[in-house]
Amino acid sequence: MYAVIATGGKQYKVSEGETIRVEKLGAEAGSTYTFDQVLLVSGDEVKVGEPTVAGATVEATVVGDGKSKKVIVYKYKRKTGYHKKNGHRQQYTEVKIDKINA
Repeated sequence: MYAVIATGGKQYKVSEGETIRVEKLGAEAGSTYTFDQVLLVSGDEVKVGEPTVAGATVEATVVGDGKSKKVIVYKYKRKTGYHKKNGHRQQYTEVKIDKINA
C-alpha cells in the first residue's frame, strides 16, 4: 500500500515504514505529524483525489531536522570584473511514515 502526499510544494510517493526528507516542517523530533493533503491512495483499489482524497491522512513520526549538502551559486559577467560566490544549504525534516489511513 502506498500514497502520494503533497507538502512543501512537492509531491512524495510514500509507503509504510519508509523514511523520507521533506521541506522543514517546524515540528520537534519524536512528535507525530499528520499529512492531510493526500493526492492518491493505492491499496486493494486506487483512489485518486480531485485534488485530494476525502478523509485520507498519512501519519508520520518526526525523526529530526537537518541541512542538505551545500549548493554553490557562482555569478560571473565577463569583461566587467564581476564575480559573486554564494552558498546555500536547504533545511529539511526527516520523517518516518507510520500509517496510511484511507
